[in-house]
Amino acid sequence: MSSRPWLCLIAILAVAAPVLGQPADNPAAKPGPRMSPQPDPNWLKRHEGFVEIAKRGNVDVLFLGDSITDAWRSFDEKNSRGGKRIFDKEFAPLKTANFGIGGDQTQHVLWRIQNGELDGIKPKVVMLMIGTNNMAAHSAEQIALGVEAIVKEIHKRSPSTKVLLLGIFPRGNKPGAIRDKIKECNRIIAKLDDGGKTVKYLDIGGKFLEPDGTLPPEIMYDYLHLTEKGYQIWADAVKGEIEKLLKG
Repeated sequence: MSSRPWLCLIAILAVAAPVLGQPADNPAAKPGPRMSPQPDPNWLKRHEGFVEIAKRGNVDVLFLGDSITDAWRSFDEKNSRGGKRIFDKEFAPLKTANFGIGGDQTQHVLWRIQNGELDGIKPKVVMLMIGTNNMAAHSAEQIALGVEAIVKEIHKRSPSTKVLLLGIFPRGNKPGAIRDKIKECNRIIAKLDDGGKTVKYLDIGGKFLEPDGTLPPEIMYDYLHLTEKGYQIWADAVKGEIEKLLKG
């Protein structure tokens, strides 16, 4: 027995008690069967489709996220919504795959990565933007830890991958409590930036806003999801950064 019993007690407590904010007690960073409900009834089928894409390989750039990322693959010509035309022009030539699923929260993306979506590929760059669907149920700190868990899982499975981590986009017509929460979350996840060595943080949210802070519907038609104009702004803001990370 140690002559310093208090050291033994500290060691026991460190093993027995979960650390505050870690996945053991943070629902935003804890994947599993008790994840928050996912509204897409085809969620598992879509995940399995992504796993098959990963098995085929030949992916240099991977987009990960929720419905905002998901809609890079669609275009509604009547309402000019979605980013498919821009994706096909700007990102498809870079060998880009899109693993966005509408409704996903941080824990859903984490589960997907842990269950095959990186098996068979080691993307040179992952563009990650996730967290807006966690806003109602989780604190800014929990959401940020969920994002951090995803970044760590990416690097665990593909250490050479560089993550272009985007700040959560602004939502709502005008500044308010939800915008403040997004800012706080972004403030925390910005600390994951290591100068682009493994993570490059980029907040492009201001590019969508008017000088008075309002969010115009011609950019986000429901003050959350993007029009084609919004996707063009997004593409213009990140393509150069993606190309830098690919070369680096």
